[in-house]
Amino acid sequence: MGWGWSSCCKRSDGAEPGRRKKKKDTTWRIFSLKELQSATNNFNYDNKLGEGGFGSVYWGQLWDGSQIAVKRLKSWSNKAEREFAVEVEILARVRHKSLLSLRGYCAEGQERLIVYDYMPNLSIHSQLHGQHAAECNLSWERRMKIAVDSAEGIAYLHHYATPHIIHRDVKASNVLLDSNFQARVADFGFAKLIPDGATHVTTKVKGTLGYLAPEYAMLGKASESCDVFSFGIMLLELASGKKPVEKLNPTTKKTITEWALPLVRDKKFKEIADPKLKDSFVEDELKRMVLVGIACSQDKPEQRPIMSEVVELLKGESTEKLSNLENDDLFKPDSSFQSSSGPDSSDCVTEERSPKADAIEEAVDSSETVPSAR
Repeated sequence: MGWGWSSCCKRSDGAEPGRRKKKKDTTWRIFSLKELQSATNNFNYDNKLGEGGFGSVYWGQLWDGSQIAVKRLKSWSNKAEREFAVEVEILARVRHKSLLSLRGYCAEGQERLIVYDYMPNLSIHSQLHGQHAAECNLSWERRMKIAVDSAEGIAYLHHYATPHIIHRDVKASNVLLDSNFQARVADFGFAKLIPDGATHVTTKVKGTLGYLAPEYAMLGKASESCDVFSFGIMLLELASGKKPVEKLNPTTKKTITEWALPLVRDKKFKEIADPKLKDSFVEDELKRMVLVGIACSQDKPEQRPIMSEVVELLKGESTEKLSNLENDDLFKPDSSFQSSSGPDSSDCVTEERSPKADAIEEAVDSSETVPSAR
C-alpha cells in the first residue's frame, strides 16, 4: 500500500494538481513550507483552530491578505501519507458550492499540509455545541438552508462525481460555515472512491460515534447509504440542537433517533425544535427536516432514501413524496423501531478526544473523529 502523494494526487487526465485546465474553475497550487510557516506564524499555538487524530489545523494569512486554514499532519507515516493523498486527490476532483475547495497543498520532506479557505463561522458543531453556541447564530432560515446546501454537496459526491465518492465522516463538525453561513462539506481524509458497478466497499471502520450506520460499524460495509445515515443524524441535530448520543447515566445512552421518533409518532414536532429557536421556526419545514432525518437514519440501508431524494424532500418539491414519507409505517404509533445504535458502536471503534476539543473548536476536522480499530 505504499502509494505516495506524487502518484495519488494526479488528476484523472494524468496531470498533477496545480492548475485547472478550465479557466472558469478556481485554481489551486503547491505552497512552499516557508510560505505556510510565515502565514501561520510558524504554526504558532495561538493560531491553532483545532486538533484531532490526524494532527492540527491552523489559521493563517497569506501575503495578499486572504485567510486560510492549514491542516498539518501530526507525524509522517504510510497511513498519514495515504490519508493526505486521498484528501488531496478527492479535493482536486470536486468542485461544488457546498464542498470545501482546495487552495493548495505542501509536501516537503516529511511535512504534509493541506490548505483551504478559512471558514470564519467554523462548523455546525461549533454553532450548536461549541464556542459559538451561546450566540444563537443559527436562525431557522439559516438551518434550513444549511440542510439543503449540505445535502446537495453530498448528493454531488454520490451521484455526479466520477467515480462516485463516499465521504465516510459526515457530521456536524465536518460541515463548515463561511462568512455568510453557506455550508461547505469538508474533510475528505476518510473518503472512498467507488468503482463503477460496485454497491459498497468493505473497509476498516472509520468515523465518529453516534453517526455510524450499523452495517458499517459492525461489518465495515461502506456505501453511499452510510453517508445518508450520518446525514440523517445531523439533520436531527440541526433541528433539535441535541447531540447525536445523550448519556442518561454512566451505563445508559439514548440516540437522537430514539428520542425523536416517539415525538414524531405523537405529532409533537414542536417539542423537537431547538429551544434556542424560541418557537421562531417554520413548522412545516421543521416537520420536513425531522421526517427526512429519521427516514435517513433507519437501521436497514435499503429503506433509506438516496441523497438526490433527500434534496428533493428537504426542498419540499414533491407534495406526493412528502405525503408518502409522512404516512410511512415507520411513523405509525404501533410500528416497531429497532435502535440504530444496534450493538453499541463503541464495540467497533474507540473514541479519542483531545482534552482541548471543546475549547478550541475545529476548522476542518474534529477531535471526535475515531480511527479504525486495529
